[in-house]
Amino acid sequence: MGDHPLRTRERRDISRTRAIALPADVAPFLPGDAYSGTGDKHFGSGSGITDRMMTTAIPDGESGPTIFVLDVRNRPWDGMGMAATQSHVTRLQAAPAVRLAWNGELDPITRTAGPFVSSLFTAAIIGVLDEVIVTASEQLAKRVDQLRPYERIESSRAELDHWVAVQAYEGALGATGRGDSVHVSFAARRAKEAVAGLTEGVLLRITRVLAGRTFSRRSPFAHWFEDVRALGFLRPPWELAHDNLFATSIDQF
Repeated sequence: MGDHPLRTRERRDISRTRAIALPADVAPFLPGDAYSGTGDKHFGSGSGITDRMMTTAIPDGESGPTIFVLDVRNRPWDGMGMAATQSHVTRLQAAPAVRLAWNGELDPITRTAGPFVSSLFTAAIIGVLDEVIVTASEQLAKRVDQLRPYERIESSRAELDHWVAVQAYEGALGATGRGDSVHVSFAARRAKEAVAGLTEGVLLRITRVLAGRTFSRRSPFAHWFEDVRALGFLRPPWELAHDNLFATSIDQF
């Protein structure tokens, strides 16, 4: 990680990466073939808080990408906000990597793992949302007798949206392992988009009620708002996301 002349950028479609991976003559940090990866990822989810993360890169001498596990221990990162997902560009410069044992095409792996990966992102946002509701309720309880009608209504609607978001997430989990891959993928995608929209709305409602105090440096709400928006960034633009959902729903009939 760090600057490098190869300033390639991995697009949202992980199969279209231009990052490269070269065989490395070192002992791998996990069982498997050692490589070094160079290029840009469009997101670096978990890179500041985990030991490992995945990426796609094109192995030297091959035409298509495959999956690699990166060793991200003690690596610098410069993300601002989005602390739960850390979904920002990560630049790789000869980063230690181990190649996935699967040597087939990438598409079967991504189709199979897609619903699980989507649910992991959704789970991170649900965790943030849970804490948002608890913290906001604790603050509002201190001045409940002073709340104006619109503040009570906004707070109630935020709690309701939180409840709906949790139901959407649990519905996607319930679909995992049940039905065909198209049905499972559709359920995970619907939950992700629903939770993305609901959580942004909840944060907006909460900030209206708690007002300017939510954007002080000592307040966690501003950082949480960026975390919540991160799930939205990890999808296509809203119009395209809904168009994809429509196409997927039609495919089921």
